[in-house]
Amino acid sequence: MPSGYQFYLTRLIGEAQMVRQFIPSIFGEHFKDFDKVFVGFDDQFSKMQVLHDELTKNIPNYPPFNVRKNGNTYTIELAVAGFAQNEIDITIDGGKLIVKGNSESTEPEGTDYLFKGIGMRAFTRAWAIGDQYEVKDAELFNGILKIALDQLIPEAQKAKKVPVKTKGQKSFLQEDAYAKAAETL
Repeated sequence: MPSGYQFYLTRLIGEAQMVRQFIPSIFGEHFKDFDKVFVGFDDQFSKMQVLHDELTKNIPNYPPFNVRKNGNTYTIELAVAGFAQNEIDITIDGGKLIVKGNSESTEPEGTDYLFKGIGMRAFTRAWAIGDQYEVKDAELFNGILKIALDQLIPEAQKAKKVPVKTKGQKSFLQEDAYAKAAETL
């Protein structure tokens, strides 16, 4: 039986091996040479690991939610029955979408419930969102909060159509261009 120190050391070594094997364990054998081809992306995996650890350390189950994808847009739906519009706060901070709810409703004195199943407690939910997404809209209707995320595609990354010229339309590939270039030198 190992002593406390040996157990702790063994655990640290095991965790270090898990970090080193982060990429192969997730992506399998197809990405065994990932670091040889994709230079500079190792920092992205570190950021993903930190976000994962932050978001999953205390995973709440209240309020329930859905995440829907439709093309380049996402819609997050939260069941927030009983919360008013001014009791819900939506922020984006450091690549995280954070939704907080704080019910200001007070119950009348002397209220005695036989069963109380509607949770009116404060909550905080967070999602990691990519840099290329922005919150387009948020709407509260019939107890469902809908948050629309839209992907921003920079002009440089959008597809472009390049026209193909025929021989009669040459503008920069002139037949005597080489002779003219030699004369100027």
